[in-house]
Amino acid sequence: MSYKVLVTGGAGFIGSHIVDELISIGHEVTVLDNLTPQVHTTGEAPSYLNEDARFICEDLGDREKLRDLILDHEVVYHEASAVGVGQSMYQVQDYVRDNTYATSKLLDILANEEHDVRKLVVASSMSIYGEGKYKCESCGVVYPKLRSKGQLKSRDWEMRCPGCDKPLEALPTDEDKPLYPTSIYAITKRDQEEMCLVVGKAYGIPTVALRYFNVYGPRQALSNPYTGVCAVFSCRIRNKNPPVIFEDGLQSRDFVHVSDIVQANILALKDSRADYDVFNVGTGEPISIMEIADVLIGLYDSKVVPKIAAKFREGDIRHCYADISKIKALGYKPMVRFEDGVRELVEWVNAQPSCDVDDLFENAQEELERRSLTL
Repeated sequence: MSYKVLVTGGAGFIGSHIVDELISIGHEVTVLDNLTPQVHTTGEAPSYLNEDARFICEDLGDREKLRDLILDHEVVYHEASAVGVGQSMYQVQDYVRDNTYATSKLLDILANEEHDVRKLVVASSMSIYGEGKYKCESCGVVYPKLRSKGQLKSRDWEMRCPGCDKPLEALPTDEDKPLYPTSIYAITKRDQEEMCLVVGKAYGIPTVALRYFNVYGPRQALSNPYTGVCAVFSCRIRNKNPPVIFEDGLQSRDFVHVSDIVQANILALKDSRADYDVFNVGTGEPISIMEIADVLIGLYDSKVVPKIAAKFREGDIRHCYADISKIKALGYKPMVRFEDGVRELVEWVNAQPSCDVDDLFENAQEELERRSLTL
């Protein structure tokens, strides 16, 4: 069945890939995107934006325009979001406005207007977990919160049991883990997820929240120093500057290729078993930040050496990788190995005319330092 689909944030990294797939399988797609300068530096629609999509350059702030768009569509993919853990800690109002409040406008329309929307898919984030799931040899499964300032000042980076202080082993994080968001960005992503699910259930609109882990791939913003470690490291290395690694580089994440994120989004649309539920979208495999830097340096054939900052950024966690058993039951299977996906990313970055994130990266780090958001 073919639907009329609205994709908010559809000119961005993830949204544009979802748009491409929706069009390729026969849906009629409208892209709503405000082309935020931090991502789209030229202020123009990116060249990769699918020419078969209808494009509207607006944000979610104009309720009447948003209302008209929603009433004309049957499916909404809500991908629009301000992204950046560190930046969110000092641009608090902006992040709440662009994420929480903007989502409330979309939902207010769904709650109060006659419409034909039969599916809402919202982009959530692994950041809402805070730290991942851990195992203590004495206490069993535990869910620690952020490490103490005293521990971090002593440069003791690994997680310890909140009950007995023994070292912890990281486990795959499942959807039932308690949510302990550690940044304003993470709080607003939890807001988006929970508000969409609550309104969807109340009004009988099948809603799915997908908790993206660390997404990488072509079209990542090379001008945004606040997100996308693969893109930030790539620009540093390409410009012959060392990638800067916080803590000791052994902290780990789950890096998932954007095409697998697309796969999950299409499953969410097609499979009614996903309705009114949340799903992790990752690979189920942890990779350390140091490994990421080393692989990228090798692929760029560079001689730079990673710079270990031995500092902690407020809101950063130590380990979190996905338990994907729940979404695998719907047929999801990660298709792109990290080695292959990151090679594709490097080829794409090398084809870009410039890689300008370096100065912005330095400015962003100075801003965090000035505000005492690093330790």
